[in-house]
Amino acid sequence: MGAAEKMLNAMMEDDETQTRANYCTSFSEIPTSSFTVEVSHSLSDVSPLVIELCKDLFKKWSELDDSCFSVETVSGGITNLLLKVTVKEENGNELMITVRLYGPNTDYVINRERELQSIKYLSAAGFGAKLLGVFGNGMVQSFINARTLTPADMRKKKLAAEIAKQLHKFHKVEIPGSKEPQLWNDIFKFYENASILQFDDLEKQKKYETISFKDVYNDILEIKELTGLLNAPVVFAHNDLLSGNFMVNDDEAKLYIIDFEYASYSYRGFDIGNHFNEYAGYDCDYSLYPNKDEQYHFFRHYLQAEKPHEVSEEDFEALYIETDTFKLASHLFWALWALIQAKMSPIDFDYLGYFFLRYNEFKRLKEESGSLARSYLSRFRCG
Repeated sequence: MGAAEKMLNAMMEDDETQTRANYCTSFSEIPTSSFTVEVSHSLSDVSPLVIELCKDLFKKWSELDDSCFSVETVSGGITNLLLKVTVKEENGNELMITVRLYGPNTDYVINRERELQSIKYLSAAGFGAKLLGVFGNGMVQSFINARTLTPADMRKKKLAAEIAKQLHKFHKVEIPGSKEPQLWNDIFKFYENASILQFDDLEKQKKYETISFKDVYNDILEIKELTGLLNAPVVFAHNDLLSGNFMVNDDEAKLYIIDFEYASYSYRGFDIGNHFNEYAGYDCDYSLYPNKDEQYHFFRHYLQAEKPHEVSEEDFEALYIETDTFKLASHLFWALWALIQAKMSPIDFDYLGYFFLRYNEFKRLKEESGSLARSYLSRFRCG
């Protein structure tokens, strides 16, 4: 039995049932398959395999002609390929689903069992798409009729307020099991893997060898200790709130938080600080990091969605310091993640360059943000 099937069987013990479109009536009936679809840059190459997968997973479609299926690309991130499949059934009805293909070797940086466990409860709480099926290197989910946000969208006041409100609700979701925050476990695991790499490309290897992993390790210890002094609330966090993981239906003014690959119990300040870092986009233009007014606008709607103008100055400052300090941990997390991807991922993205962009920004901010946190803690203790 595969890991996905074991996880799904464990989930069956919960007697909560949900309607899953026309494919199944409860989570215990979600189909699984060992079928894999090789991630290809060519839609014409991948489409026949996706159609075969759909027929294998959903038996009611097994006899349909291939012409009843159409496959198109929704988005291609740096770890996933998301496809939209439209199916014309025998009765003339058209159904749409999404097929998410995991990038090769992403298991080095993503805990797929943890992701599957969280999806059930997040879906029940109204977050993301419904899980319809699991296969060898991906999952099938319900289709969300919405567009993906851009980094520029996230700083629009109305959308920022809605993101803050939704994130507050997200952080209230209860996921069974250990509530132990996973942030530093994940960072140390990334460090262990990232610090022993060997690249076949000589230029990459020379660039990699300029990294002082002793310095990186000491940085991790320093920020772990500093953030630990803040007593930040532990919540179920998304941990990857970049623009591509938000969708909005403009006609209905409905926002969706999607893709829970990195979700785990973690620190509130990390989730928000990481989100603010993502205003910079993949180009890492940190001049776009939200200013204090923009951050306070977000905090206001996160802390008091119903009465945003009643947030106290003390609460503002506490969350500001928490977020500002944990944004450093975010840079360390994704810098080390990028090194592993530089070795393991076949996707055409400059992961090694991304490491330096994130780590250099960490070094630029460390003294200022660290001093701010220590000053705050000093005042707090004296008070």
